[in-house]
Amino acid sequence: QVQLVESGGGLVQAGGSLRLSCAASGRTINNIVMSWFRQAPGKEREFVARFGRRNINTYYADSMKGRFTISRDNAKNTVYLQMNSLKPEDTAVYFCAARGIEVLSLTQWDYWGQGTQVTVSS
Repeated sequence: QVQLVESGGGLVQAGGSLRLSCAASGRTINNIVMSWFRQAPGKEREFVARFGRRNINTYYADSMKGRFTISRDNAKNTVYLQMNSLKPEDTAVYFCAARGIEVLSLTQWDYWGQGTQVTVSS
């Protein structure tokens, strides 16, 4: 079992930056694929960024490319999401999600954090 705890959300002005953290426990992040999703009010949850299955490559939703960066600190068993040039439309609850590296499905995410609120004011 994997537990995920997000932190780092808050209120920021448009053009500003935030760094979200996702601390994992129960399994080393070397053995799980980590990702970020978000859900805005009244909208469906959407993919933001993830690591590849070997935790080398990174993948981003088109609207986040060049602004968001996913990274990891294996020693802290933590994954980060650096968000720059934030826009009001980035306002959402951001969730960390994970699956075991043994899972072959690209859409299956077995573990979820509780989410952290990001609000971008105009």
